[in-house]
Amino acid sequence: MTPLLAAGLVGIALVAGVGITTVGPGGVFVTAALYELTPLSSAAVAGTASATFVATGLVGSSAYVRSGELTAGRTREAAAVLSGAGIAGALAGTRLNLLVGDRVFGVLLAAFLAGVGVLIAYRELVGLDPNGPLSASERRRGILAGVGGGVGVLSGLLGVGGPVVAVPVLVVLGMPMLRAVAVAQVQSIFLALFATVGYATVGAVDVPTAILVGVPQLVGVVVGWRVAHRVSAHRLRVALAGVLLVVAAILVV
Repeated sequence: MTPLLAAGLVGIALVAGVGITTVGPGGVFVTAALYELTPLSSAAVAGTASATFVATGLVGSSAYVRSGELTAGRTREAAAVLSGAGIAGALAGTRLNLLVGDRVFGVLLAAFLAGVGVLIAYRELVGLDPNGPLSASERRRGILAGVGGGVGVLSGLLGVGGPVVAVPVLVVLGMPMLRAVAVAQVQSIFLALFATVGYATVGAVDVPTAILVGVPQLVGVVVGWRVAHRVSAHRLRVALAGVLLVVAAILVV
């Protein structure tokens, strides 16, 4: 790996970390960069990225405990249900990844990025009813379990981390933004841990690369948490949606 490439990956990882704790989607930029800029296989891309998300989830969760979003009973319950259902999904997604080729992985990743970008743009530009399905307590756990399982499969399959999927979906379903980001940090620990173990069993985790992109991500996570509590993130989320769509287009060219 050339010094220029290493520096580029560090910069991307730093920005990704900011995104993780500011708006949710962020780690996916690391996954896209590893796929597009390195010779790693699709399995190694997903495995290496997942390894870094264990650490970002721990730091992000600690930050949101400190600021109070993870101290409420309903929030802790949501984090537990999402995490429990997501573990099985992450293991299943890991196995699915081993069955698809690198080109199919790239197409799936691009489609996923585009989908998240459109969802974020719709949420910001059109607006959503804050009283979503999650406000109905009798359906709350079932909905959270379904979301957790689906997020787990995508996380394990693509190595994108939980917040990139969970935060937009939870907000659409009626969870407040900061609370959604907070519970997604907790879920990402378990999703990434079990996905990493699955990939490690087949030798698909590049430890030096994980350290290279993992450390700047952690710095970005702390910065992003501070930004989330001080800056209105509306414009940032709209810009993020645009960037996701551009990256998706680059991946399929």
